[in-house]
Amino acid sequence: MQNSLKLAFIALASTAFMAGAANAQAVRTERNMSLDLANQIAASAVATCAANGYAVSATVVDRAGGVRAVQRADNAGPHTLGASQQKAFTSASAKNNTLAIMEISQKNPGAANLVNIPGYLLLGGGVPVKVGNEVIGAVGVGGAPAGNLDEQCALAAIDHVKELLK
Repeated sequence: MQNSLKLAFIALASTAFMAGAANAQAVRTERNMSLDLANQIAASAVATCAANGYAVSATVVDRAGGVRAVQRADNAGPHTLGASQQKAFTSASAKNNTLAIMEISQKNPGAANLVNIPGYLLLGGGVPVKVGNEVIGAVGVGGAPAGNLDEQCALAAIDHVKELLK
């Protein structure tokens, strides 16, 4: 009888341990971007482009593509707001620069339908914001004369806050 009690106790303890391990994996901890960081990135992107003579909008989104900060330069066209938001969303979603995604979709017929994903904009100017290899959001810039110039402003903005991304 005592052996069967021990076996029952071991079985019960094992079941509880496995359930606890499964529950521990069910909840994740993720890094997120603060509003202050998002505002710094947006302001830096707009300022960098302004210094080069470009009136742009910059949108910063969190890891899920939700808008955290938006800045629109004086004289930036109304279309730049939507473009910057869609570039940021695309970059955060795909965890890649939108210029690279655009090039992939042009060269790979299997990726050509990426343009049909709602909210995606395959133009240069969207860049993921990372802590190490973890994407915590993205910045999208719209309004410079070409996507590669939008991307340069986005990259400069991330470089401006690189000490905060450690």
